[in-house]
Amino acid sequence: MESPLLNRRPIRARETAWAKAIAQRLLHVGVKPNQISILSVVCAAASGACLVLGVTAGETFKAVLFITAALFIQLRLLCNLFDGMIAVEGGLKSKSGEIYNELSDRLADSLILVCAGYSITESQWGNMLGWAAGLLAIMTAYVRVLGVSAGASPYFCGPMAKQHRMALMTMACLIAAIETILGWKDYVMPWTLGVINIGCIFTIARRTFLIIRELELK
Repeated sequence: MESPLLNRRPIRARETAWAKAIAQRLLHVGVKPNQISILSVVCAAASGACLVLGVTAGETFKAVLFITAALFIQLRLLCNLFDGMIAVEGGLKSKSGEIYNELSDRLADSLILVCAGYSITESQWGNMLGWAAGLLAIMTAYVRVLGVSAGASPYFCGPMAKQHRMALMTMACLIAAIETILGWKDYVMPWTLGVINIGCIFTIARRTFLIIRELELK
């Protein structure tokens, strides 16, 4: 489940008619926010599995796996959307909801990014890029949560916040599928992880600066 209203990540899709309709349907059938949070990790694990399995797959099946990985990334993001909507707008917040929400997000990020590193076959640095991206993604969230615990506002800004990382990974998976079909080398994934790493470093620095400035001005 997502944080209380003041600590929620701004997501424009919450106000769309389709999102509200699906959230109402989920409420009607009795789905709980924490269950959706767990499902987001399952989707991330499925995406990661597709990326890793693609290393030994034939060209056609590998392309299909990249596309499937992209779809699971989007399903993960939908889970992140609906767990909060059901929890807050649906009135099903629980005392442990914040744990489910934050921990599932961190696990999901790491699974996708680390596995993306292992999907790289043309570079010996692929694994390191994936692990670095997974660690830095956790750090971006840690800085935000640390700031809130110190009394600052929650900063969800980028340039490489969760939605930005997942958008890049989705595009990278789709382009990687095209690379595979055309027989090109897998350039897109290492470059994407490199951009994510650099962007996360800037995001950590930016959030840290904003938090310290706010705390010092109070």
